[in-house]
Amino acid sequence: MWKSGGEDLQGFFPVRPECQADVPRTRFKSRAGKTLSARRWHAAFTEDGHLDMEKVLRRIQRGGIHPSIKGAVWEFLLGCYDPDSTFEERSKLRNRRREQYGAWKEECKKMVPVIGSGKFITMAVVSENGNPIDESSVENQGWVVKNAITNERVLQWMLSLHQIGLDVARTDRYLSFYENDRNQSKLWDVLAIYTWLNLDIGYVQGMNDICSPMIILFDDEADAFWCFERAMRRLRENFRATATSMGVQTQLGVLSQVIKTVDPRLHQHLEDLDGGEYLFAIRMLMVLFRREFSFLDALYLWEMMWAMEYNPTMFATYEELEDRNNAADDPKLRKRYGKFERKYLHNGQNEQHGNTLAVFVVASVLQTKNKRLLKEAKGLDDVVQILGDIAGNLDAKKACKEALKIHEKFLKKANRQ
Repeated sequence: MWKSGGEDLQGFFPVRPECQADVPRTRFKSRAGKTLSARRWHAAFTEDGHLDMEKVLRRIQRGGIHPSIKGAVWEFLLGCYDPDSTFEERSKLRNRRREQYGAWKEECKKMVPVIGSGKFITMAVVSENGNPIDESSVENQGWVVKNAITNERVLQWMLSLHQIGLDVARTDRYLSFYENDRNQSKLWDVLAIYTWLNLDIGYVQGMNDICSPMIILFDDEADAFWCFERAMRRLRENFRATATSMGVQTQLGVLSQVIKTVDPRLHQHLEDLDGGEYLFAIRMLMVLFRREFSFLDALYLWEMMWAMEYNPTMFATYEELEDRNNAADDPKLRKRYGKFERKYLHNGQNEQHGNTLAVFVVASVLQTKNKRLLKEAKGLDDVVQILGDIAGNLDAKKACKEALKIHEKFLKKANRQ
């Protein structure tokens, strides 16, 4: 039964008793008539499995998704599946993807037998020149690399495995779910396999924070992998790094332009503090506010943003299919876009525009702290401290609503220039 004030959902993601005092409080409550419930979700499908995405998006944007169905809904929000497909078509695609993931896992397991063993690596197994590190066997479940690694791609991958393991050991450790070593090893397996397939980006700290909720939401490891892979399609450029730059700097540049346009006084103040590059916002953008919200509230924020950014051509784009729909000419199809994405359609921009809602959520956070930043921030350390105080005190829905207002204001002012 739902209580009048909303159902308490903390039981879906229990926190270890000794960590209760250290985690941000959860604000999200499932509310009848607003939150997408299991009943509403199942009712949104036709008999053969076509999904009324417009109705689903509207409900998510009003009140998020009930934890019992988050994984299933995320698969559509992130473009894993086409709402216009049938149950049978999706079942075949799911089975093909599970087989594909299984093949990739076997490929990786032949190189590193620890993969799929229920254990994971936390100590380097090879040196940078490819020579085995014999003393690593104690920390790495008794396994060592026997021969020097001469293949550059394999070496690059193996050099990242212990770093993934060290990050896995620290990921969401306050959640009871990760008291089980096998759950930690699933997270390590998915990140290791993803890294093997994406060595142009490689592994970067923060990917563990994006992947962890998928491991928790999906019983099947392959389904968790594909959901993470789709989420990374949106985020991967943030993690791309060279010797002189980081991919996230593109979004920081947009953030700088947004604040300069909508709040020039605050922007000038940050510039005077040598904060005009907005580097203090890197973490928010890289891990999508995982540190600023409780676990459940962060997921609520993610699905709100994904619903508002939803583009019905996503599945066709990812699967490299020809999309036959032109939303600019079809008012009905326009309604299947999220609120945020629809603004770009309205302006005739139907291609990837790069201005993600997350940038405007950061802008909304800065706006809420405007007075304190102007009055109290005498240096960048003060900026970081003031923004650090928001942990557990932000409302995800309010942050998204304010982000949309700032976005509207930014577009109007930018169009005048």
